[in-house]
Amino acid sequence: MNEMLRAPAEVKYAEELEWLESIDDGPKPFTWRLSPRMVRLFILGSERSDGLDREVSQKWFGDRSFVERSIVTLASDRGLLLIGDPGTGKSWLAELLSAAICRNSTLVVQGTAGTTEDHIKYSWNVSMVIAKGQSRDSMIPSPIMTAMEAGVIGRFEELTRSTSDVQDALISILSEKYVSIPELDDDNIVFAKPGFSIIATANSRDKGVNDLSSALKRRFNFVRIPVVSNKKSETEIVRFRTEELLRRHRIELDVPPNLLDILLQSFADLRAAAASATSDDDKLESALSTAEQIGVLEDAILHSNFFGDSTLRAATLAGSLVGSLARRSPEDLAILNKYLHGVVEPRSKKDGGEWPDFLEGGRQAIATLS
Repeated sequence: MNEMLRAPAEVKYAEELEWLESIDDGPKPFTWRLSPRMVRLFILGSERSDGLDREVSQKWFGDRSFVERSIVTLASDRGLLLIGDPGTGKSWLAELLSAAICRNSTLVVQGTAGTTEDHIKYSWNVSMVIAKGQSRDSMIPSPIMTAMEAGVIGRFEELTRSTSDVQDALISILSEKYVSIPELDDDNIVFAKPGFSIIATANSRDKGVNDLSSALKRRFNFVRIPVVSNKKSETEIVRFRTEELLRRHRIELDVPPNLLDILLQSFADLRAAAASATSDDDKLESALSTAEQIGVLEDAILHSNFFGDSTLRAATLAGSLVGSLARRSPEDLAILNKYLHGVVEPRSKKDGGEWPDFLEGGRQAIATLS
């Protein structure tokens, strides 16, 4: 198999999925490859009480009830809308669900201001239309239409980023389960096969961009994914993603637990400061999500590997944090500088350890960017 920069979940976990399917004797809705119980086990990992011959790793870290409600929704053939702040793992959960249910997570439409109705229905191969006229052969089905014809899961990322016309086009697909092709005289309706459904994601911070109509809301079951606030869960997520990064880049580098604690504590401090801020100017533009923590750590690891001595240090981590979070100048730099002097400096004097180096690295990074 050719190497991929980022393999989809069904490729990355292909051997595990095959094994789970081989031992799965539970009832399966529609044409699902795994039963609902096995889908949950694949996503949340196995426990000793499951009595399996091998361990199944946990891939999504969050409340079990969110996963179960998502699975039940898809088993009922209703649309599923995962909504939450940036970096809460909505897209990753959607990918894992699609991989486990139908072994295909790549039928994705990315919602933007430029997304059109063609992107969720169909378009035409212009050269074939000119040569042979309009026919099913000259039609280019969208990922959603492809999912309908195959009876699998289609995904729609950032639904509220799309215009109301695009959102309205989803209503008939979710309600009637077919798409009409008025340009054709024959074979002009594509019906959805059993197993078809849509998993959409929406950023709760996009409220007001293109709000969903009440008609479209009725076609979805909502599952709200909260920001991870439990330190243990957040540590597991960051460690899981970091280990993936190290394997992908074939990097042999240890992430000291004390530096991971510093990263988590820094984000917790900055979130608390943002929560108590009285205006947007006093808040970092960053959402301070778990995904952004992972990005800061990834930046620091790569910098240490390529330009350091393959040892992750507190000063490098601080430089990556400032570089990643300082998106506005001078506002974000001022907020980070206030954090370093008001929180990190007293802590470095009191606790010592890696905090003094973290403080110095942050100061140097701010001075460079100022």
